[in-house]
Order: sequence, then structure tokens, then C-alpha cells
Amino acid sequence: IISDFYSSGQMTDLLYTEKDLVTSLKDYIKAEENKLERVKQWADKLDLLSAAAVQDPEGFLGHPVNAFKLMKRLNTEWGDLESLVLSDTTEGFISNLTIQRQHFPTDEDQTGAAKALLRLQDTYKLDANTISTGDLPGEGLRSVLMTVEDCYELGKIAYSDVDYYHTELWMAQALKQLDGGEESPLDRVILLDYLSYSIYQQGDIERALELTKQLLALDPEHQRAKGNLKYFEFQLEKLKTEAADAPPTEKKLAKRETTEKIKKSKKKFLTPQLPERKKYEMLCRGEGIRMTPRRQSRLFCRYYDNKHNPMYVLAPVKQQDEWDRPYIVRFIDIISDKEIERVKQLAKPRLRRATVHDPLTGKLTTAQYRVSKSAWLTGYEDPLIDRINQRIEDLTGLEMDTAEELQVANYGVGGQYEPHFDFGRKDEPDAFKELGTGNRIATWLFYMSDVAAGGATVFPDIGASVWPQKGTAVFWYNLFPSGEGDYSTRHAACPVLVGNKWVSNKWIHERGQEWRRPCALNETE
Repeated sequence: IISDFYSSGQMTDLLYTEKDLVTSLKDYIKAEENKLERVKQWADKLDLLSAAAVQDPEGFLGHPVNAFKLMKRLNTEWGDLESLVLSDTTEGFISNLTIQRQHFPTDEDQTGAAKALLRLQDTYKLDANTISTGDLPGEGLRSVLMTVEDCYELGKIAYSDVDYYHTELWMAQALKQLDGGEESPLDRVILLDYLSYSIYQQGDIERALELTKQLLALDPEHQRAKGNLKYFEFQLEKLKTEAADAPPTEKKLAKRETTEKIKKSKKKFLTPQLPERKKYEMLCRGEGIRMTPRRQSRLFCRYYDNKHNPMYVLAPVKQQDEWDRPYIVRFIDIISDKEIERVKQLAKPRLRRATVHDPLTGKLTTAQYRVSKSAWLTGYEDPLIDRINQRIEDLTGLEMDTAEELQVANYGVGGQYEPHFDFGRKDEPDAFKELGTGNRIATWLFYMSDVAAGGATVFPDIGASVWPQKGTAVFWYNLFPSGEGDYSTRHAACPVLVGNKWVSNKWIHERGQEWRRPCALNETE
């Protein structure tokens, strides 16, 4: 994960920055065209004059006016022309470019955006051609096609990370587009060079050898390819000799082992396939949800007033069950579009790289597994935040004075939050020591935007997926009434595939809940 990611709001600013630069560039082009037009008019006029004059130089110069004008032109007008040609029309454009450059993404940001694409490719099982053609889910969303150079750049970034699996995918896509007739300054030689080596590194020597031969047919003097050809041939011959010398039963085993080696080698360059990772990615795709029809039949929707809370007796809110164990509920139409826009307006100037509590020190640190921008809003800044906090208190029955401030997060390109617990575990005794409010008893999460594709909140251990729906909020307890952590609440935010995702959350703490949610004696009650 890169050190910084642009949120969708910042990406929008970059779009307008680029639009401003294009306008400035067009102004520069127009100024250059005007200058060249004046120079051209001058050249055309002198061309006609000199063509006539050289027909009879003495006769031409015998006229005193012509002699005077020649002197004037050479002494004065050619100097003016020189000044015109040397005049700098770039100042406005270069000045604007210099000012805007401080807001430009860095090499690190570009690499991060590339890695986000690779992460999306793995999570949502997308082939390179689908991404290159921009054929992703989401109505009305269109992408500019990726060029050969774009695909090559992705492959190079993967190669730099020793990720030969993705190197192969993107160099092959670049080659496919080049062979399809797309114009590009790149040639087949450089693409075949990367492609053959990445395939060799994954254990497929025969294919690597074939591609190297194709490369040498195009460039017989390619030194690295000539060396690779000899090496690949040697390795292939060695494998064949070993297989030939083995007894018949061992030959079959050797062939099988070679095939398995190739498969394992390819898997090595995929996103680490830990069991939790597999579950997480499946849930992000809407697969692997573990809810039986019997359990599903026990989930309901209702009008809810939280035991006749005065605020909701006459206007109860819509509530629906999302999951049974742990109990996750969604509140419908719980925050208005107007309120959402105000919260986003307050948060945008402060959005910065997300931080999390370091389990070892208990202090805030830059997240290494969260790709988003976040801001914290207090009730002192705007009455709306106080009203939102009160709304959460009325509907949960929990004390908000000891809760953390409202956190607003914006997930940009490939934005995600990998599987984590919201509460501090027993091996993290100092997780929230600085706050002095105990552990995080519960989580309230507002969805402040719809997401065209991706961006679900998933619970890998229980096989649950909760999808973003603008204006709703989900709520669950992180701790049992006994104060023990509920490990089934481990959850993650899936990468945003298309669109952008705005959420805000309230982490509610133990202190102040003693009479609102009394303790139980049993550990899991």
C-alpha cells in the first residue's frame, strides 16, 4: 500500500487542474499561431518584393524610395522581426504549470494507482482485457481505453515488485493490442522480452523459450535474448534428461511434479491466498454468503422507536435485520441527502491519510492496510454533528459522551480496509488507554453514497456481506454484554471497483454504558 492515496474529492480537484492547464495550453498555442502568422505574412511580403527586385537590381535600387526602404528594412524592420521571433509566448503557460505542479501526483501516487488496479483485478477476478477496454459494471460510467503504453506501464510496475503473474497478464495484453493494429512507440521486442522472462520465472520454460525465439526473429542481435535462449535450452534439456533417466513410475511422478511446480509458481504471484483472504474476496464478489433459508426466514424489517423513545414514537424509523449472529441491523433513510452534503462539506478540507490504533503502543499510527482518506468532526464545529450524535444515542440507547468523534472516510481509487476488529483484543491491553473510555462496545456506520460496483462491508468469519446504500446506517455490538470481544465481528471494506464511497462511523465505548447495557455473567452473553 502506498504512502498516500487521493480521495475521490481530491481526484476531482485534479480533473479541474488538468482542465485549467488544457485551457492555458490552448492559449499558448493560439499565441504561437498568431506569432507565426505575423512572421508568415512578413516572409510572403518580402518574398514577392525580393523576387521582383532581383530581376533588375540596379534599376530597382535606382529609385530613391526603394533604396531608402531597403536601408530601413535591414536596419529597423528585420530587427523588429527578430524581436517578434524571439518573443516568449510560453510565460503564461509555464507559470501556470509551475504553480499547478505542486498539486500533481508523485511517482509513488502513480504506482499506487497501478497497484490499486491490480488489487481490483484479483479481488473481482477481472481479466486484463476487461480492464483495458473499461468494460466494468456501473451504468453510464465510461472509461478511456487503455493504450499499449498503459498496459506496458502496469506490467513494468508488477515486474518491479517481482510480481511475475501480473507482469505476464499485462505484457500479454499490451502485445495483443499491438498485434491488433494499435499504433504505439513500443515494439514487440520489448514486450516479448518482459513476457518471456516473467513466464520463465513462473516455471514454464517451454513457453519462455518459444517467446524468446520470436524475439530473436525480430532482433537477432538482442544480447539478453541470445543469452536467455541458451540458458532456457540448457534448462529444458536438463529436465528432459532427468525425466528420461527416471524409472517409468517415477517419470509420471516427475511430470506431475513439474506441472504442480508451474501451478504453485503461478499462485505464488497472486494476492496471498490465505483462507481468510479467499473468503474476503469471494464475499466482495457477492459469493460465499452463508445464510441458510431457515435463518433468512427469521430476519425481519420493522418500524422502530427504541422502546418508545419520545423522538420516534410518532415517527418511528425503518429498520431491517441484515444478519442474525452477530446481530447486524440497518436503519433506512436515517440521514438525509442535505445532511450528507453538509457532513462531506465539513470533512473535505480535512481529509487525510487514515490512521489506526497501533495494538502495541496504543497510539495512532498511519494505517498500512487501510486505503482511504478520513476526517474527524466534533459537535463544536456544527450543530448538525450534535444532532447526528443525538440521533445515534436515541436509536441505540447508548451514551455518546464517551464515544469517539464522528469519523468521515472517503475511499478513492481501489479504496479498501482489510479485515480487522474494531475492538481491542486481550493481547492489546493499551489499545484505547489514551482515551480512558474502555473498549469499543459497538459500531455505527453511515453509508453516505451509493457505489456503482464493489465497496461492500464484509464479515469473512460468518460469510456476511452488507452493501452500501445511501442514507442508511448499520449497527452492531463488538462486545458481548460480559465485556468479552465478539470475534465474529471481524470485518473489512471491499475495494471500490467503480464509483466512490463515502461513509461516516461512530465508535461507541464502554464507559457510560453501565446502566444502559448491563453486564452479563456468561462470557458470550
